Amino acid sequence: MAPRASWKGYLKLSLVSCPVRLYPATSASERISFNQLHKKTHNRINMKPVDPELGLVERADLVKGYEYEDKQYIIIDDADLDAVRIESNHTMNIEAFVDEDEVDVIYQDAPYYMAPDGAMAEETFAVLREAMRKSGKLAIARLVLSSRERVVTIGARENGMFVCTLRNPNEVRGTAEYFGNIPAGKPDPEMLQLAEALIKQKETTFDPKNYEDRYEAALMTMIREKLKGHKPIIAAAPERGNVINLMDALKASLSQSKPPAKSKSKADEVAKPAAKKAAAGGAAENPLKANLLKAVGKGKK
Repeated sequence: MAPRASWKGYLKLSLVSCPVRLYPATSASERISFNQLHKKTHNRINMKPVDPELGLVERADLVKGYEYEDKQYIIIDDADLDAVRIESNHTMNIEAFVDEDEVDVIYQDAPYYMAPDGAMAEETFAVLREAMRKSGKLAIARLVLSSRERVVTIGARENGMFVCTLRNPNEVRGTAEYFGNIPAGKPDPEMLQLAEALIKQKETTFDPKNYEDRYEAALMTMIREKLKGHKPIIAAAPERGNVINLMDALKASLSQSKPPAKSKSKADEVAKPAAKKAAAGGAAENPLKANLLKAVGKGKK
């Protein structure tokens, strides 16, 4: 059965237009969820609206309210919403193009796949797709989804296009409140080289299949065991090491890591002179660094 499109319309660039369809690129249908049941009857509980003064109320008596001050509301009715509703013209009008790396990931919201709507649209669709691919650009466009205008990016992806709605700038928090008090000083160059060596040892190619949701997997295993009438399997808690300083952490990490293939790394170049310096007593000024350097040397044996 063909997937159901969540939006149909036209992708438009100047005088060029192409009928297209949008499909959600992700799904949470396979994610485990639970229902609220009564502990004795196991009947599913219906959540009903309750007024703190009146008690249980009918849904027909509910209205929308915007809290403009603490516990102060202005009532919004359907006529108010209709007055500001943006009618969809079923057109995704491209307004501009930007470099692919210009759109900060923090602004990216919901992902969609876009495909041509019918064989007659395929040629135009392919021309626009390949033009964006070769130029390394993303299109910026607007469309109406669920009566709400959204700004989106559009880019080439395999034989189709990838569309992502963008968050409104006022939804994204600034960094100053969180990063403002973090010192901007440069780290010790030798420690930085050692950290880079550790990163190098753990380099790999990303494959999402290697990073499954272990909690979700444990939940499903437990559910299957309960269905069989067995006792739940208690998942082992993750190992927790003692809290140690950066030098000791790097020491432990590098000593446990498999060294890279025969070629010398920066850590080798750092460890040798530092070991001589430590033997001469020069490392006494920074014993943590000395321990780290010894650990790197140990990890290379």
